[in-house]
Amino acid sequence: MNVPQSMNKKTIIRGIVMTLLINGALPLAVYQILLGYTSSFIALSIAAAIPLVDNLFSLIRYRRIDVFASFMLLGFILSLAAVFMGGNEQLILLRESFVTGALGLLFFCSFLFPRPLIYYFALRFTVGNDPQRVAEFAAKWQHAHFRFVLRVMTFVWGVALVGEAAVRSYLVYHLSVTQFLAVSNFVVYGFIGAAILFTVYFRRYSLKRIAK
Repeated sequence: MNVPQSMNKKTIIRGIVMTLLINGALPLAVYQILLGYTSSFIALSIAAAIPLVDNLFSLIRYRRIDVFASFMLLGFILSLAAVFMGGNEQLILLRESFVTGALGLLFFCSFLFPRPLIYYFALRFTVGNDPQRVAEFAAKWQHAHFRFVLRVMTFVWGVALVGEAAVRSYLVYHLSVTQFLAVSNFVVYGFIGAAILFTVYFRRYSLKRIAK
């Protein structure tokens, strides 16, 4: 029996929201709250434990690593490393870009492995933990167009993340601190937003092509 498309979309959206809350918003909120009571190191350490616990739960319950939770955990670890870098104002302003740049390189490095990083993200957000749907999704890897689509998405996200880091690195040394803070978020949201829009429309286009 097929799952109605509307129900399937609701399940996917619910999964995305919960994952982002647990592995993104909650650690960030915990970090911001703890900053008022302890050092950045301790605050980040505690915040980083949240995606780690989520990953351990997934490993124990489903016998597999949650790649997205691992991705978020890596981001917090890189943030923790950036705290130790200290340095001048420019380095402090670029801490987040060190993380996004490194994660972007991780997208590119995933081409060296049997399946690119986006494959595991798609598996996490569109399939969930249903063994039958996981098997059906894995079987799609046999199709050349499916592999092409995921590799293109992986490349685009790698470009977006590395591009964001590169542009902000350039701007931080050519603008004043005030000017940089004014335009910085536009750069971040511009690159990430463009990658999201591309993913949505390219996936929609690809599904129509497969259907034909």
